Amino acid sequence: MIASPQVSVIVPAYNVRSYIEQVLVSVRSQSLQGFEVIVVDDGSTDGTAEVVKPFCDRDSRFVLLQKPNGGLSSARNYGIRHARAPYIALLDGDDVYKPEKLATHVDVLDRTPDVGVVYSASRAIREDGRPTFLSLSGKPVMSDPLLALLCKNFIGHGSNGVFRRCLVDEVGEFDEGLRSSEDIDFWLRIAATGRWRFQRVPQVLCCYRVRRAGLSFNVAQMQRSHEQVLEAAARRSPEVVAPVLPTAYAYMYRYLARLSLTSGDAEQARNFMDRAWSADRSIFYRDPRSLLTLVSVSLAPLSKQVIGRSLDSVEYTQK
Repeated sequence: MIASPQVSVIVPAYNVRSYIEQVLVSVRSQSLQGFEVIVVDDGSTDGTAEVVKPFCDRDSRFVLLQKPNGGLSSARNYGIRHARAPYIALLDGDDVYKPEKLATHVDVLDRTPDVGVVYSASRAIREDGRPTFLSLSGKPVMSDPLLALLCKNFIGHGSNGVFRRCLVDEVGEFDEGLRSSEDIDFWLRIAATGRWRFQRVPQVLCCYRVRRAGLSFNVAQMQRSHEQVLEAAARRSPEVVAPVLPTAYAYMYRYLARLSLTSGDAEQARNFMDRAWSADRSIFYRDPRSLLTLVSVSLAPLSKQVIGRSLDSVEYTQK
């Protein structure tokens, strides 16, 4: 076990036996070697732990914790409670880091004490690990991180953020009552403090996997969770959040339209786009991705086919 790790990598793992080895190899291959990896086996039934144990046996920087299934936030929180480093890196049990991921982000946090969260651009990979053309730049739609996060999760997915451990003490853990959007809620609470900057690294430093088991989303459930997150943000900072809520809801409906489209429900997608238009139609001429979603929903059969081909018939959705 490393005496004083620079960063603790938290890996929640639930039934990811087919992917977890590649995930852990990507951490072991980091140019920065002063890490600890805490894998939280969240009640897996597929033998995930059996793949993790050899890493722990060969390298004391790898630690396996096991607990009954409690969901993603529960596993993340459990791992963070056992973390020893001043910085926390999140890595889902089916995603991978590029070799410079940790070194680049730790360097930013070391040099800039007012940065609380650092993240990078990222790329989607297929179920078998092959890259796709789909990427996330991480560029916020507004300069204020609180307002930007209300509209779009510019960090992008759960394997991208590296943050200071002290932020958990300041704003609290991941909300285990949320079934989705728990990462957005966490970032929003950090942004609401007004004391911490979010720093984007433009290089692609991590890859997030799109797989069939990960696409069985419940759009109605996601809508409820996201609405809860927006309502909580409005309660924390009413004067700041209230003016931008129509725009935030427009972006939410736009995102739900994209999810509906990828699940094959074109009618539901059109309904969400109508609601986005009613909430704040300006997003469609201010944000090219919103306009692209509008066009994609209008051309639903063709756009679904193009997206499917890029992922070997596995429809894409942002995690």
